[in-house]
Amino acid sequence: MELNSADPDFLARLDALLPDGTLRAPEPRYLEEPRGRFVGQAGAVACPRTVEDVSTVLRAANEARVGVVPLGGGTGLVGGQLMPDGPAPLVVSLERLTAVRATYPEENVLIAEAGATLANVQAAAEAVGRLFPLSLASEGTAQLGGNLASNAGGLNVLRYGNARDLCLGLEAVLPTGEIWNGLTRLRKDNTGYDLKNLLIGAEGTLGVITAASLKLAPRPAVTGVALFVVPSVEAAITLLARARDMVGEGVSAFEIMHAQGFDFLREHLPELRQPFAKPPEWSVLIELGLGQGQSAEAALTGLFAETVTDGVVSDGMIAQSGAQAAALWALRENIPEANRRIGSVSSHDISVPIRRIPDFIPEARAALLAIDHSFRINCFGHLGDGNLHFNVFPAKGRDRADYEALRGAVKDCVHGLVHAYEGSVSAEHGVGRLKVEDLERYGDPTKLAAMRAIKAALDPNGIMNPGAVLRA
Repeated sequence: MELNSADPDFLARLDALLPDGTLRAPEPRYLEEPRGRFVGQAGAVACPRTVEDVSTVLRAANEARVGVVPLGGGTGLVGGQLMPDGPAPLVVSLERLTAVRATYPEENVLIAEAGATLANVQAAAEAVGRLFPLSLASEGTAQLGGNLASNAGGLNVLRYGNARDLCLGLEAVLPTGEIWNGLTRLRKDNTGYDLKNLLIGAEGTLGVITAASLKLAPRPAVTGVALFVVPSVEAAITLLARARDMVGEGVSAFEIMHAQGFDFLREHLPELRQPFAKPPEWSVLIELGLGQGQSAEAALTGLFAETVTDGVVSDGMIAQSGAQAAALWALRENIPEANRRIGSVSSHDISVPIRRIPDFIPEARAALLAIDHSFRINCFGHLGDGNLHFNVFPAKGRDRADYEALRGAVKDCVHGLVHAYEGSVSAEHGVGRLKVEDLERYGDPTKLAAMRAIKAALDPNGIMNPGAVLRA
């Protein structure tokens, strides 16, 4: 079904329905994404202040068959937040819907609007002595609605789950403009289809999330951070099992890093102090969060003593202060920034069954170097939940543009192997527009047919984020 552009006539009619100042011209910041792979377009940007304003916008767009692109913080990495071609859409930015509406610390619940940044939601939870555990490198600008729309993962999935696992209910506007008031605080509510989990992860293709009821957790009484050197990925998996045997769900994060990542940090962020004169091939950053009467430092010391004896760990350091812990985390959290400064030939957000990762990594590396022996490969990520960022970079002194002709072959190589290993080509970043073809190639046909049927039922005019997730 053909869509219409958000042309001056449509915008004039819409402007008359909305409070003054809701519509604005599309500044560059609304049309850009972090990797520079896409540049968007828009007839205008709507910045609603209330859910009722969002309802007005979607109802008018649906009646006029004008495409709508919902926008959160714009930190997505698969192009889901902008539309590069086709009839000019209306961008709907949630930046004014920023309120934390209520907190219920005794219930471990917080209700916040979709435009609240993840950092502000975390701060609101901390203010009532609770933890909202979703944690991303971009949490200062990433917004709650975008986190939910993409089912964001991040650093603490191992213990607390993805964004989906941290949400109890939603307020959302459907493509027709109808408002769904689903901000339940209940943990048990078996009353039919789960619309919440349909909208979470849909990347704005089924409606606009405007607020969410979130699960909070008790704040750990003590935390501990350590960086352990391991001789192999296999050893890292053994270390994870040993840590969980020792402290159970007290393992909050378990991040693996390759020497290439440390080299990139030294190359582009030399101000970050590195703990090793020569980076080890593999190292693991581990964080524990324990309860009253427990010692995270003692647990990490015991884990090191146990695993160094049988060669699972060869070296390491345990943070002795909050500043030291922050310095260790800074290394992990700045790897994406170093990657960005270099510019990848192709980046891959993948997941593989944990037990198969030690086989996958060398096979994928060998296959890529067979395409071009000069590639630099930086593999790092959330080993505890099987999510790797397996990114391919140009040789030192060269630019990613030099390899543009190989980009498709690189992506096909990695994603083909991931599929063969029964993994996912999109672990936490979503599909967006970047991976629509991958979803068609590797996705289950029955699932895709069901997704298209759901899209047609809820959005028959196809106005919601056209071309994202499913081909327009």
